[in-house]
Amino acid sequence: MLTVGQYLRDLREQRKMSVEEVSRATRVPMASVERIETDRFDELPGEVFVRGFLKSYARAVGVPADDVLARYTASRRVAWVTPLPLSAPAKSARGRRLGIVVACFVLFILFTLALSIVLRPRGDDMPQELSRSGAGPSTAPRG
Repeated sequence: MLTVGQYLRDLREQRKMSVEEVSRATRVPMASVERIETDRFDELPGEVFVRGFLKSYARAVGVPADDVLARYTASRRVAWVTPLPLSAPAKSARGRRLGIVVACFVLFILFTLALSIVLRPRGDDMPQELSRSGAGPSTAPRG
């Protein structure tokens, strides 16, 4: 079985087209057309571009693009695998509980501090009995 590049080169030669004519018809640079015909796909830009070039080349020589792409996919032995993100190591339940206890303790202290600030008596708000504690009539016996 012919490789993709050999298959496309044979089709181009059967139609008596030059590499330059294919390049003009597909708008693919001549160097890229030559790389396709010699199966040097790794020297071309990304996979998306390679597939686009092959579709254009197939249309230029009059064959279904799906056939050319199927040959290309079958010839590629590289498996495209999307890497999975690494998960963080699982924390132990004990560590989580300790974190929750510390957070609750800190929140309790902050709540107590805020409550003491809000409920602190101010000089203007003191009842008259308490505000006159030092300035009232003396209860000491006169003598």
